[in-house]
Amino acid sequence: MKWVRVGALLLVVGFLMGAAAWMHPFGRPPLAEMDGYFILNAQAEAGANNVVTSVVFDYRGFDTLGEATVLFCAVVGVALLLRKVAK
Repeated sequence: MKWVRVGALLLVVGFLMGAAAWMHPFGRPPLAEMDGYFILNAQAEAGANNVVTSVVFDYRGFDTLGEATVLFCAVVGVALLLRKVAK
């Protein structure tokens, strides 16, 4: 039974090492076609000097609103679960 656990652990570690070696180097992701468009047109279309700000608040505004709504609902849910009820 001990050798089964050791074998399973070695298999998982080997898989993770292989997956880490297969990934792109950190800080140098491959550029997609849309990246160049956003970099060239962010200031003209969105009026923002920061490309990240223009993408988050202009191009993906509804997505950001949805994420904020989910976060708000999660905080309200946790607050309701952890509140103290007076007896």
